[in-house]
Amino acid sequence: MDYTFASATILLILVTDPLGNIPIFISALKSVDKQRRRLVVVREVFIAYVILMLFLFFGDRFLDLMHLSDTSLGIAGGVILFLIALRMIFPHPDGVFGTDDEHEPFIVPLAIPLLAGPSALATVMLLASRQPGKIMEWMGALTIAMLLCAVVLSFAGQIQKWVGERVVTAFERLMGLILTAIAVEMLLKGIQDFMKSL
Repeated sequence: MDYTFASATILLILVTDPLGNIPIFISALKSVDKQRRRLVVVREVFIAYVILMLFLFFGDRFLDLMHLSDTSLGIAGGVILFLIALRMIFPHPDGVFGTDDEHEPFIVPLAIPLLAGPSALATVMLLASRQPGKIMEWMGALTIAMLLCAVVLSFAGQIQKWVGERVVTAFERLMGLILTAIAVEMLLKGIQDFMKSL
């Protein structure tokens, strides 16, 4: 499956899931002073952006070091995306991660694994390894996706009040359905590549 700039941007927005992360960010930041919340969000998004950018540029070297093929990465990425999509459609009542509400969150769990989680890391590595000639496009797509995350999550409280928790939840389910289709496509492409290599 060849990606375009637009499809890569949409995919990265889906795997970072800013709207789906709104309730978790609100919960994680409830003990943080209101004046600092936006700063914390921007900091966490920036950390996730740097980590994803490192994997975009050096992920192929990591694959070579671990003796992993593009095919195995595609299948693994599809499995991870499928599990993430299922969690978006059928969320656990206790939430995704256990967080320490007494302290300001730093890197974990907001930057990692909520934004720069396994699915996002696998996605950027897959983009870079499958179509290395489009690395500038992938940089742009990642930048747009993370800017959108920063904007959405900076106004998380207001967005939840404006549209209501039910609308946010419904939109997350819709994104989960789209992500499920993308995950299945990645799995089928990985299996197809594997069968061709036999």
